Amino acid sequence: MATATADASAFDAYATQYEQALDSGLKISGEGPEYFARRRIEWTHHILADETQPRRVLDFGCGVGLAVPLMREVMQPDFVCGFDPSRAAIERASDELGNANTQFTAKSDQIAAEVFDLAYCNGVFHHILPENRSTALQTVYRSLRPGGWFALWENNPWNLGTRYVMSRIPFDRDAIVVSPPTCRAMLQAAGFRVARTDAWFLFPRMLGWLRPFERLVHRLPLGAQYLVLAQKPLDASDL
Repeated sequence: MATATADASAFDAYATQYEQALDSGLKISGEGPEYFARRRIEWTHHILADETQPRRVLDFGCGVGLAVPLMREVMQPDFVCGFDPSRAAIERASDELGNANTQFTAKSDQIAAEVFDLAYCNGVFHHILPENRSTALQTVYRSLRPGGWFALWENNPWNLGTRYVMSRIPFDRDAIVVSPPTCRAMLQAAGFRVARTDAWFLFPRMLGWLRPFERLVHRLPLGAQYLVLAQKPLDASDL
């Protein structure tokens, strides 16, 4: 959803109807928001399985917390922190999902430093002005322990279906999209080591029988969304 450098007030109006607004664009795919959220989290968990079992997870730009129940189910972390500057979204997330092991905040300075094993982020950076993206990345970088991972999912502007879906979602229509090369470059500029890029969601539900073939081409920038997985170096010599 929003971030510290996006206009949080613009998202406050959607705090009670976020799913409906998202559905207005996604329904053309034949799937709802949970399908895509689950696939993103399952794939993130899968590719990190040989690297780490994230015990502390930051959901950066968490919105109303739609991804949090799936993180609990799939990743089974000990603690989740959800951050979003939209106070209305954070209030809803806290009321519905907050507990001793899951906390939400609308203030970036309340995110603990160097404690998270994984920072997860979906569809956030296209809402941040390009000149402000480095500030958001600094917040994520600071939150991660040395060796921690950043899973940054973004909408793929090279996919025509993505652009059409975004045009149907009220809060995405004026977003400034981020291409995979731009995403990798900004992560590297922020000090991260880029490990890999994957793209998923190539086929709508009506062509669901073709989805198993996505595994053959997911390293190509074809899908509706892509993931850039990056790591905070253990020390300066790793850069």
